[in-house]
Amino acid sequence: MRLKISHTTEYHYADPVQYSLQRLRLTPRSQPGQTVLDWTTTVHGAHLEAGYVDHFGNHVDLVSTNADQVTIRIVAEGEVETEDRAGVFGPHQGFVPLWLYLRETPLTKAGKLVKEFARSIEGDGGLARMHALMQAVHASVEYKPGETGSETTAEQALERRVGVCQDHAHILIAAARQARLPARYVSGYLLMNEGAEQTASHAWAEVHLQGLGWVGFDAANDICPDDRYVRLSTGLDYKDAAPISGMVMGRTAETMSVAIRVEEAGQSQSQSQN
Repeated sequence: MRLKISHTTEYHYADPVQYSLQRLRLTPRSQPGQTVLDWTTTVHGAHLEAGYVDHFGNHVDLVSTNADQVTIRIVAEGEVETEDRAGVFGPHQGFVPLWLYLRETPLTKAGKLVKEFARSIEGDGGLARMHALMQAVHASVEYKPGETGSETTAEQALERRVGVCQDHAHILIAAARQARLPARYVSGYLLMNEGAEQTASHAWAEVHLQGLGWVGFDAANDICPDDRYVRLSTGLDYKDAAPISGMVMGRTAETMSVAIRVEEAGQSQSQSQN
C-alpha cells in the first residue's frame, strides 16, 4: 500500500520565546515493511541545528530558536510504500543490545497490578502469550482520550483502566519484560477507517521473540500492525520515541495544535473527481 502522510504541529506562545531546542523524530526510515518514497520536514520560526541517527536507529533533527518567536510551525510530509508482514519486523538491528530492552523505565516500571496482570497471561509459547497479552490489555483498558497524559505510567493506566495508545503500549511492554522478553515502544502513523484526519500520531509495542525477531502488537486496536502502519521511531518508552520533545527557556503560556492526515496516495485526487 502507498500511504500519503502530512503531519503539522504548531506552537503558539503568549510571550516571545528567546530560546528553545526541540528534538524531532518525524522522519520515517526505509526498513522491513516500509520504503520511504519521498519525505520532507519543514520548520518555520526555528532553525535546523543538526540531523543524526540516534542509538535506537531513529532519524533525529535538532531545531532551535534564538530570536523573538511567538509561533513555531513544523510540517512533516511524504509518501511511504508499505507491506503487510503480519506484524513481524524481523531480526534485531543496530548497536543497542537486546538486553537493554529488558530494562524498566519510570513509565514502564511494573508495580503490583502489572506483575499480577503479567502472571495471569497464558499461552503455548511466546507468540501465543503475547497475542493473549495484547487481547487482555485491549479488554482491560478502555480507549478514552483525555484521561491520561504523557507522564502516566503503565501501572497508573492499568489502575484507572482507561487510556490511549501510549498507555496500551506501556502496559504491554511492562508485562512482556516481566516475562523476560525484550520489548520496545514504537511511534508512527496508522491509516484509520474513520477518516484521514487525525489529531495525534499512533503508538504500539514490539516484542522480540525467538525465531521471529521483533513482532508488533497494537493493543489499542487488538491487532498486529499490517500495511496500514508506518513506523517513525522506537525506544524503551514514549520519551525515547516521542515525535517531538524539547525545552523552552523562560516562562510563557504555550498552546500546541496537531493536524495529521493519513490516506492512500491518490485517494484525495479520486475523491475530488467524483
